[in-house]
Amino acid sequence: MSKLNSGILGTGHSFPEGILTNADLERIVDTSDEWITTRTGIKQRRKAAPDEYTSQFAVRASRQAIARAGIDPADIDLILCATVTPDQILPSTGCLIQAELGAHKAAAMDIVAACSGFLYGLSLADAMIRGGQSEYALVIGAEILTRYVDYTDRSTCVLFGDGAGAAVVGAVESGRGILAAKIRSDGRYQDQLYAPGGGTKGGFSAETIARGDHFFKMKGNELFKIAVRSMADISREVLLEAGLTTEDVKLFIPHQANQRITDAVANKLNVDTSMVYSNIAMHGNTSSASIPIGLDECVTAGRVQKGDVILMASFGGGVTWGGVVVRW
Repeated sequence: MSKLNSGILGTGHSFPEGILTNADLERIVDTSDEWITTRTGIKQRRKAAPDEYTSQFAVRASRQAIARAGIDPADIDLILCATVTPDQILPSTGCLIQAELGAHKAAAMDIVAACSGFLYGLSLADAMIRGGQSEYALVIGAEILTRYVDYTDRSTCVLFGDGAGAAVVGAVESGRGILAAKIRSDGRYQDQLYAPGGGTKGGFSAETIARGDHFFKMKGNELFKIAVRSMADISREVLLEAGLTTEDVKLFIPHQANQRITDAVANKLNVDTSMVYSNIAMHGNTSSASIPIGLDECVTAGRVQKGDVILMASFGGGVTWGGVVVRW
């Protein structure tokens, strides 16, 4: 059997209506708009209402992607939902999305790779399609991170926002689609960004909740250095595998963690800032959702044209990182 090329056939994204601005945060934690903007580049982030949950936004983003791909939900045979904020422990959020979409023949599962989750999903979908095991894959990044931030910790509560992005992946003509994809992890750095409560090790009780064990904990200074190095290295690796250089890239969509990280990675890669996409000022860090949201914003704004080379790179807790090169 000849191997197929896989590519992105349609994209979509969805946000909650609620907005949490830096001015709002000034009223609940010891911080300021100037402090947040200078250190992160963030001005506001979306915040889900108490009765909203992750799969709702994943389904909305998925429906857009499916419609733009010109297929029916029943055509999808693989659903990969990247999230660290699932609806519930069991079943997977992927299965809940499958039921809501009516994609009844799809195998569905969750990917827990933090901010790299969407690129992990793209890499897996690419392999499944190239190997002939899948025809249409739905890859989603969806998060409600604002439920897991400690609003007394100004170093983390200012960073995270909520939302979802999705992409339909399927076979494309030779020379187009995903040209190279690589994913990596290093669990030795697990304590750089983590949430200790809720699992079989940390437990889940009134005591762990009172301690705030379910909130994200982060060592920002150490994480910054690892993130910049890892994203730059993986970007070079996938470009080399694709037989390309940064001069061939028309659009670079990095994970939106921190504007200073984005700037540092772009500087290491020696790419023109005009080709680097940034939406962190409006959305904050949406973890696995940030790259698919950014990709869909670029597509719908007409910033992506057929034949353009797009580089995507991510870094997240675990630690995990990944890179994907696509010819649109």
